[in-house]
Amino acid sequence: MMIRFALAMAMAVGACQVRAAETLALDADKSKIEFVGKKTDGKHVGGFKSFKAKAIADFEQPAAGKLEIMIDTPSIWSDNDKLTNHLKNPDFFDVRKHPKITFTATKISTSGEETAAGEETATISGDLTMLGKTVPVTIPAKVDVTDEQVQINATFKLDRTKWGMNYGVGNIENDVEVKATLVFVR
Repeated sequence: MMIRFALAMAMAVGACQVRAAETLALDADKSKIEFVGKKTDGKHVGGFKSFKAKAIADFEQPAAGKLEIMIDTPSIWSDNDKLTNHLKNPDFFDVRKHPKITFTATKISTSGEETAAGEETATISGDLTMLGKTVPVTIPAKVDVTDEQVQINATFKLDRTKWGMNYGVGNIENDVEVKATLVFVR
C-alpha cells in the first residue's frame, strides 16, 4: 500500500511539473520588432515585418523558461525606401548572405516585483547571431502574464559594430535602440 501511495505521489508531482511549463504560440499580428538608428543630422525608424519566436514559459521556475527568436532580414523596412534598400546590402544587414538573425536565451531571471502597470521586471540573457557572428547580450524586459497571453516588452540598445556593421561610423551612432513587443497566446 505504501509503495502505491509513493508511486501515486510521484506521478502527481511529475504531472504538476509538466503543467508548470507551457509552450506559448506567438501572435504575429500583435508582435513587433522595431529599431531607431540615429545619425548626426537626424534619425530613422525601421523594423522587421517577418519573424518567428518559440517560447516555453515555466511559471514556477522562470529560469527554466526558453525563448528563441528568428528574424527574416529581407523583411527589413524603414521610414525611407532608399534607406531600406541600403540596409539590405553588405554595408548593413547583407540580407542575401545572411537571411536570418537569431536570438537564443541562455538565462531568464525575474525580479519577483511588479511594476505599477502589473508587469514583472525580467532580464533575458542570450546569444544574438547576426551577420554570421554570435555575441552575448543582456536584455531588460517587462513581462505581463494573463490567463490568455504573455506579453514581453523590451527596449534596449545594441552596438552594431560588435557584429561588424561599421558603415558610417562617426556619422551614424553605433548604438541602435531596439524595441520589441512579443505577444504569446497561452
